[in-house]
Amino acid sequence: MSRRAVILGGTGQLGASSARTLLDDGWSVTIAHRGERRLPSGVLESAETALVDRSGADAVVDLCRGADLVLDCLAFAPADAAVHGRLVGDVGSVVVISTASVYRGENGTWLDVATGEDDFPVLPVPVTEEDAIVDAPDDAGYSAQKAALERALLAIKGLPVTILRPGAIHGPQSPALREWFFIKRALDGRERIPLAHRGASRFSTSASVNVAELVRLAGDQPGRRVLNAVDDPAPTALEIGQAVLAHLGRSAEFVLLDGGPVDGFGGHPWAVPRPIVLSMEAARRELGYEPVGSHRATIGSAIDWMLDAVRDADWRERFPALATRYGASEWFDYDAEDRLLAH
Repeated sequence: MSRRAVILGGTGQLGASSARTLLDDGWSVTIAHRGERRLPSGVLESAETALVDRSGADAVVDLCRGADLVLDCLAFAPADAAVHGRLVGDVGSVVVISTASVYRGENGTWLDVATGEDDFPVLPVPVTEEDAIVDAPDDAGYSAQKAALERALLAIKGLPVTILRPGAIHGPQSPALREWFFIKRALDGRERIPLAHRGASRFSTSASVNVAELVRLAGDQPGRRVLNAVDDPAPTALEIGQAVLAHLGRSAEFVLLDGGPVDGFGGHPWAVPRPIVLSMEAARRELGYEPVGSHRATIGSAIDWMLDAVRDADWRERFPALATRYGASEWFDYDAEDRLLAH
């Protein structure tokens, strides 16, 4: 009999990618969702579906009981760990998605609370799973909530849980593909692209297919562990831009600026003043993990998916999270950019 996986949040970016990976590996997969979004192609045809709200604990427990793997892409706060406590002894392996932003810098700050270069977190390069994480009231923002969730999960005795910490996720079904910063410039024929910090900023990216491979391995090897889940090596902003343009068959001059953005000029989604680079050694050691591909090797499917998604729609309406999360409405002031590049 094939192994059974249940994915909570299977219509999202990581859920859909994990479903494809598991289906290809011979798993039977049940996608649990609220029915608000269509299942992505390649999943709809092969997976079973269940209309379940993550907040309905009894229904979730009934659905997951007896599964060989439960992937939870929706857990956000410590209270969300409770449903997994009820599954101890009834599931083979649990995988829960956390975030790389739980790491706390040596200067006591973290991404959620940083306001600029002076208080941006100072992290080791690379960051390992043994490094400190946020320890703040669990109502103090996204990272604090996720850190509290991790502690609540690890406090459940006997729960075979693997907690994954992805970085800047990319892949098909992305609600906010950061690479749009370069994609739109290429489509608009921009010949020069300014990059702050000389394009050397590194903020670990995570291909959804690489995260899905970690999910698959954790399903095969149940345990209690916390693992980083990022692309290795971590590309620089310049390398990301080069990869996007290469996939699109376009070219442009990258203008490498000293220092950080000035009034937004030279800013981009990876413009961090200090590197956030995560180690993948623990995943290799504990699971025998090898990446499906680098950022450059995996970004093409995300680009193609996004181009198809905006073919007949305004990108601002199709991807509102780009503006609300990353300020994308300020990315494309070409007139101001040209004036500054002329000096």
